[in-house]
Amino acid sequence: MKRRTFTIGAAASLAVAGCSSSKFLSYRGPEVTSVVVNKGARSMYLLHHTEILEAYKVDLGFAPEGHKEVEGDGKTPEGPYLINRRNPNSEFHLSLGISYPNAQDVARARAMGKSPGGDIFIHGEPVAFRPKGADWTAGCIAVKNREIELIYAMVRDGTPITLRA
Repeated sequence: MKRRTFTIGAAASLAVAGCSSSKFLSYRGPEVTSVVVNKGARSMYLLHHTEILEAYKVDLGFAPEGHKEVEGDGKTPEGPYLINRRNPNSEFHLSLGISYPNAQDVARARAMGKSPGGDIFIHGEPVAFRPKGADWTAGCIAVKNREIELIYAMVRDGTPITLRA
């Protein structure tokens, strides 16, 4: 019953927000306590403890298999990170930053004599071009613009995100 009530409330909130021209929605529902990305299933889940609040289909880096190791490899990271920043002026509608690289990522890349890269985000669709097919990002997690608007409203900085193979 809680899931149904939340879904009806979220739909009503989005309907009211849809009347506005702003991409910045408000959210008053249960706290998002974690985000989980299942790379193999191309799915992302916003959770309140063990309850799935929202689920999304996602596009990943252009070389999605395996953990991101170095800048330019086109891979989406795997492992535990945090949502650590937001960009309201993103070239991809809106975006939420992921705390990649962590200390282990930096050490692994340096051992190869390379940079680990960075700027990994959950973001919307690009403003400047239209991707052809799935898995078109440079290592980010992409959703539709209307979806990133809700995600941006729901997910706070400091929220844990786990990216799984």
